[in-house]
Amino acid sequence: MNRDTVVLVDENDRPLGEMEKLEAHVKGVLHRAFSVFIFNEKGEMLIHQRAAGKYHGANLWTNACCSHPRPDEDVLESARERLQYEMGLSCELEKRFSFLYRAAVENNLIEYEFDHVFTGTTDQQPQPNPEEVQAYKWISMEALREDMAARPECYTFWFKKILGEIAGQES
Repeated sequence: MNRDTVVLVDENDRPLGEMEKLEAHVKGVLHRAFSVFIFNEKGEMLIHQRAAGKYHGANLWTNACCSHPRPDEDVLESARERLQYEMGLSCELEKRFSFLYRAAVENNLIEYEFDHVFTGTTDQQPQPNPEEVQAYKWISMEALREDMAARPECYTFWFKKILGEIAGQES
């Protein structure tokens, strides 16, 4: 699945053009993204450790999946497709909210994204793609908050930013 091009947007998520993904992260240009949060019937969240070969966020723990829709691709459909590609899961997704964030990350890169956040529920067991995921686990919100407080450096920036909002909605 080729995700090398991102959609550049303004602060209202209106498309402005396209750019190669790495270049957008080097220059810190605002672009469209999505983040998917998956829960099971027990209320546990699916998190995964990003593959060691990722150019940023490698080895960090994060939400079920995240990526960038391709130009002219519906964000929800892209999120469904990416969840299947990364985690081998298929379930209904619901849009929760969108937000803008900008953060310097490792390797002198900048995440500047208009992020669409989706949630879903399934008891399926993931079949992760090893190019994307090196480990995964289902975790209670309490255990996740405790670990994130003790080891914040082990989690992606966007995951920490979104978690409070998602946790409030799922309670």
